[in-house]
Amino acid sequence: MRVVLAEDLYLLREGLVHLLQAHGFTVVAAVETGPELLRALVEERPDVSIVDVRLPPTFTDEGLQAALEARRRIPGLPVCVLSQHVEQLYARELLADGSGGVGYLLKDRVFDAAQFVDALRRVAAGGTAMDPEVIAKLLAGNARNEPLARLTPREREVLALMAEGRSNAAICQQLYLSESAVGKHVANIFTKLGLMPSDDDNRRVLAVLAYLNAQRS
Repeated sequence: MRVVLAEDLYLLREGLVHLLQAHGFTVVAAVETGPELLRALVEERPDVSIVDVRLPPTFTDEGLQAALEARRRIPGLPVCVLSQHVEQLYARELLADGSGGVGYLLKDRVFDAAQFVDALRRVAAGGTAMDPEVIAKLLAGNARNEPLARLTPREREVLALMAEGRSNAAICQQLYLSESAVGKHVANIFTKLGLMPSDDDNRRVLAVLAYLNAQRS
């Protein structure tokens, strides 16, 4: 699997390169600025990219903007943001086109290599890998919207886990619920949000995220 990596801190960048190579990824470009990232994404068209939001020259949102521009040129290009902070606006911008292949992970919450690699593979496959803290803030920011307000506390827990990219089986294990109970919660969530149920986990997650992204608190 081919990867483009954008990270301005040398030690972290080199560490990620070695980690990825150890897990069978091929790093086709490892860059440190926004312009370099955009060029690498467009020229290499990687299977997945790992992008720090704040890159030189101004250390604001060059990484994110380069990734968004690349996705405009190459729809669905898989992008996984690896950030120090949760920025709701950045998360919404990343999710705005609803085309999948997106992730938003926090650097200090990537606890092990296996977790990180699994998230990258989900993004590369067109799915979603969102940090729980990112999802929690998106949900909290939209709590006043009437459809979301209709959800029970348990349904909001299930929705948050769905948005992370978890399957029904994984939600069962996390919440210690039966598969039938999770299925009922999922059906209720879709009904209350006005979304058609789907057996496709990726489309299901993307639909929920697109709905949350479209709302404004």
